[in-house]
Amino acid sequence: MNKIPQQIDLLVTNIGTLVTPLGNHPRGGIEMQELQVIAGAAVAIHAGRIAWVGQEQEVQGALQGVEILATIDAGGRLVTPGLVDPHTHLVHGGSREHELALKRSGVPYLEILARGGGIHSTVNATRNTSEDALYSKALSSLNEMMLQGVTTVEAKSGYGLTLEDELKQLRVAKRLQENHPLTLVSTFMGAHAVPPEYKGREEEYVDLIVDEMLPRVTDEGLAEFCDVFCEQGVFTIEQSRHILMEGKRNGLIPKIHADEIVTLGGAQLAAEVGAISAEHLLASSDEGLQEMAEGGVIPVLLPGTSFNLGLTEHARARDMIDRYDLPVAIATDYNPGSCPTESIQLIISLASVNLKMTPEEILTACTINAANALGRGFEIGTIEAGKRADLAIFDAPSLAYLPYHFGINHTHGVIKDGRVLVWNRAIVSGEGEA
Repeated sequence: MNKIPQQIDLLVTNIGTLVTPLGNHPRGGIEMQELQVIAGAAVAIHAGRIAWVGQEQEVQGALQGVEILATIDAGGRLVTPGLVDPHTHLVHGGSREHELALKRSGVPYLEILARGGGIHSTVNATRNTSEDALYSKALSSLNEMMLQGVTTVEAKSGYGLTLEDELKQLRVAKRLQENHPLTLVSTFMGAHAVPPEYKGREEEYVDLIVDEMLPRVTDEGLAEFCDVFCEQGVFTIEQSRHILMEGKRNGLIPKIHADEIVTLGGAQLAAEVGAISAEHLLASSDEGLQEMAEGGVIPVLLPGTSFNLGLTEHARARDMIDRYDLPVAIATDYNPGSCPTESIQLIISLASVNLKMTPEEILTACTINAANALGRGFEIGTIEAGKRADLAIFDAPSLAYLPYHFGINHTHGVIKDGRVLVWNRAIVSGEGEA
């Protein structure tokens, strides 16, 4: 319920159209189409949270006699909740443009991995990069995400694959949490690949994750979630189950890279272990999707990855929404190999073209559903009184214009916790001022 405090810190006026989902919980099926649309809107912000939202005349009337410290004019632009990117590999060393020729010549992803490329290539680079250099590289990417309208980002480890190098990645993410105004959510993913030094001794590496990595990660408070790459040639169903259940025992919420390349049963495992989300899902079976729906698992789809890998098949978003009422979320999967992009707006266009999602479904997918994939639906993901004042302001006449006019950044402004971080397409407040 709107409740006006004694003082308003920031009033956003002259919003052409405000578009937002409503509520705290993930929205599946037909509910993904249901948005609140307010023409001629205004938003009043106090102490980093939304105090009042509605038509501008209504808001201005409610604010009679209230001290307003600052006002900004949205210039008749489109305003949505701040976007949420719930799957990234933000902290890593190096890049992998040298693999492009292999991919374009048809060498499969798992074969590149088996040759020592792929994740292993980035592991070598990350191990040989200092913490400060990793921080600077990740900071640049985080700022690019902010310029795209993103206000909350998940960051996975998984490019260290030793105890100290995994901790190094997670410590970088923690520094970013402390110094950057965006919300950064950390996921431990020591089970991203089996490092070359453990080839033929895979179970020993699983034991290292369970016996040494997980306790240190939780003792130092470096992660909230635990993720596993459950895939043929990477981690088996049994290994993945063991790691995720031990992660739960250590207080980490399960996530899972599931059924990306082959139909292994990762979707079913996600439901079995009570995962908050399952990611990729290009090869998930009907049985897997049904069990996810019954288990309340959020599918996080990554259309940029299938696009960049040159695949002709994509995640079955329409089946997930229409047949199984699943609350689909979308993310960049920003990483140096299969999806080297920080652009959530590119992902929005790909969700339209390749996943056949509507603009309304896409906005729901990268706001309230993405927020719930990070356990934050009660705090972010909608523009409602009481929630964090995270807003994205776009140079667009309508919501449909975002996926329609592709290949450019539409963001005019970004407000995070009531602070203006981006205005007129430039960063005006950032790292060091959080």
